[in-house]
Amino acid sequence: MPEPQRVVIVGSGLAGATAAGALRERGYTGEVVVLGEEGHDPYELPALSKGVLTGEADEPDRVHEAGFYARHDIDLRLGVPVTRIELGARVVHDGTGERHGYDRLLLATGSRPRSLPVPGGDLPGLRTLRTVDDSLSLRAALRGAGRVVIAGAGWIGTEAAAAARGHGAEVTVVDNVSLPLRDVLGERVAGVFRDLHAEKGVSWRLGTGVVEFTGTPDAVTGVRLDDGTELPADVVVVAVGAAPRADLGHLAGLEIADDGGLCTDAGLRTAAPDVYAAGDVAAHYHPRYGRRVRVEHWANAQGQGEHVAGNLLGAHDPYTAAPYFFSDQYDPETGGIGCEYRGLADPGTDRLVVRGDLTGREFIAFWTRAGTVRAALNVNLWDDGDALQRLVEEDVRVTEDELVRGDLGSLG
Repeated sequence: MPEPQRVVIVGSGLAGATAAGALRERGYTGEVVVLGEEGHDPYELPALSKGVLTGEADEPDRVHEAGFYARHDIDLRLGVPVTRIELGARVVHDGTGERHGYDRLLLATGSRPRSLPVPGGDLPGLRTLRTVDDSLSLRAALRGAGRVVIAGAGWIGTEAAAAARGHGAEVTVVDNVSLPLRDVLGERVAGVFRDLHAEKGVSWRLGTGVVEFTGTPDAVTGVRLDDGTELPADVVVVAVGAAPRADLGHLAGLEIADDGGLCTDAGLRTAAPDVYAAGDVAAHYHPRYGRRVRVEHWANAQGQGEHVAGNLLGAHDPYTAAPYFFSDQYDPETGGIGCEYRGLADPGTDRLVVRGDLTGREFIAFWTRAGTVRAALNVNLWDDGDALQRLVEEDVRVTEDELVRGDLGSLG
């Protein structure tokens, strides 16, 4: 496959900006155009629900340092939404009316927060958390809030709850699930997170759904639950997950996966000639798991962005990295949790093995299947990261006793 003369990247988030930089690192000298809807230089998302929201930082880390794009002759266009893609003509249309021809196209459009389709779901003041502007605005609101209600007990919801308590607000978290993070961690480990937040003063309304947001035409002021309770609120955060921004690809005729992402093969290629997808929007056929996987975490966006650069230049290498993410909830020095999760498990069917102390919040949880580790979560323990990565990625055969009592670095 000949090297392209022009690569167009739609999306200036972590995946797109990383891919642009990786093209230059690989020695590519052709044109690179990055079209980004946001007006900010490309940045990383994790701090938005952590350090920026808590007030420990005023901005997230940038993907590349100031001046990087100009120095590397990358045509970064910010505040420029893409409106249409013509696959047959190999042309991208942007909101200014300009047309961008391409030899290779990367769609790295990310995801958007999901909403709740209930009455009042469009009231002014309902907050979501996706951009740096969202985070700074929410932080300012939390600093003056007496009562905060968070709809959603996933990672964003629990991190937002920790930040809101840090700002002194009364916090209630509402979700239909029986435990926060249950679908990812299973009941036993999820109970650790529930108890942590309860100790820090968070009120849980679990097994309960939101049926309406109440308020005035100017602002949301409360949340009505399916048991008839109405929770008054100064701030309401909707944290019920994210949806891939696959509209452009879908309208252009690309195949959409069951989860709404853009279907790609193992090498992040779509079925359209010379069109690739990476990051949150990519429903990627993962050779390790034998199925499509769409991951909405920092490491996946960065890893796929770096990897896809080689394939944009003619390689056909599969992306095989196991998913990874981290979370910080309160300060570990004062009883909080810092944790890392590696791999991809089904807590409903995989076997849980715990090394360490769940009640003391210093432990490693393993999810095993057929004698191998499918995923590992280290909580407030940081010395075994490399060993955990190897156990997950190399399908090392282990016994439960070895995981609980053995030297993890020497297993396998």
